[in-house]
Amino acid sequence: MRHAVSYGSGLLAVAAVAAILLVSPVAVEAQLPDLSGATSTITGTLLGTTTVLNGTGTLVAGTSDALQSSDLAGSIPSLLMGEALHAVTIGYPDQIDSEASLAALALNVAGMSIGADAVMARALAVVGGAVGTSNITNLSINGVPIPVTGDPNQTVGLLGGVLVINEQQVLSDGTMVVNALHAIVSGVADVVVASAMAGLSGGNAQAVQASY
Repeated sequence: MRHAVSYGSGLLAVAAVAAILLVSPVAVEAQLPDLSGATSTITGTLLGTTTVLNGTGTLVAGTSDALQSSDLAGSIPSLLMGEALHAVTIGYPDQIDSEASLAALALNVAGMSIGADAVMARALAVVGGAVGTSNITNLSINGVPIPVTGDPNQTVGLLGGVLVINEQQVLSDGTMVVNALHAIVSGVADVVVASAMAGLSGGNAQAVQASY
């Protein structure tokens, strides 16, 4: 087996969904993003528009190659701003390593603001299994600090929705999908910040995907 490749990412941060915060965890079935994506593309969805910032596209499993996308800054008007957007996926015959990150991100939706200094998601798949991690620095909602436990699928209630922290899901073929932050406000917006995928379904990374 080939050893994992280490690489840096231009680090990260999420910002801003704000509003009334329900401190206790909320059970919710979060929708996975469409990870087929092209870079910085806009297409129609049930919510109206989907925008992807710094998406790598999908690297086929078993391919010895790398895809990456990065920008000093990126934004979606009236919804989101961020700096140091970065996404990369690296493949080998027996391994895929994907990472996405964002710094100084400010997300505003339905009168709520979510902020973070840095946000990163990583998924690593090798023969026999896959693992995922995320790192989030100084997360806040409407200026109120939110403790990040590090546990998968930590949830915090939002007015009309939920924020999922370190969202981790395993697809039917064992592929790992990690979304560092996933904000869902019913009928208004579905925003994923820092998403990484690795496994038999291939490798993919996106700094931001937002449907609104």
